[in-house]
Amino acid sequence: MTAIKMQIQKRTESGKNLVKKIRKDNIIPAVVYSRGGETASVSVDSAEFLRVYKSAGSSSLLSLELEGETIPAIIKEIQRHPVKNQILHVDFQKLNMDEKVRMTVPIVLVNRDSIKLQPSILMQLLDQIEIECLPTDIPNGAEVDVENMDFTTPMLVKDLDIANNENITILRELEDVVCTLTQPSINREDEDEETSIPEATEAAPDVIESEE
Repeated sequence: MTAIKMQIQKRTESGKNLVKKIRKDNIIPAVVYSRGGETASVSVDSAEFLRVYKSAGSSSLLSLELEGETIPAIIKEIQRHPVKNQILHVDFQKLNMDEKVRMTVPIVLVNRDSIKLQPSILMQLLDQIEIECLPTDIPNGAEVDVENMDFTTPMLVKDLDIANNENITILRELEDVVCTLTQPSINREDEDEETSIPEATEAAPDVIESEE
């Protein structure tokens, strides 16, 4: 897959107050770390990060552009403000292009608004899935087409498109259920009205007077 470019800058500020200051300037403090390597303090323009994150999510390969150096990386963690939902800090993980990486990618149900069997209710049981592959083989997500689903056959992990990619190892049982399609339940009040049977009026017994 093609890596998405993102401009980052070295960060020399340290301390709580200085970090707050750059956040006010719409700059997000971040770090770039790698296994066995040093951690670099960097920053990224808030608008630049949101632009890339909107299209790439946290499962796409990035090319971090830092002072003429290109760093292959993924977004490993995003810290947000608990109330404002503002991004406070980002962790980038530097990748070795010749070394496999484990990561989680989202599961996308294709044509979920075009399911032919109606009325029906689509239940998604798995939202994401862990995989292992080389950085160049990282998918944006794992897809499965649900347009022709029926009530008796759920979609399984083995039905995902990445299950057919020999360069990607799925770290989950292939028989695990991804989603199911069910019939909507009948409204209980309507059901009671339809099935209720008027009570029969019990006839009074004939009284036969005995003759004495």
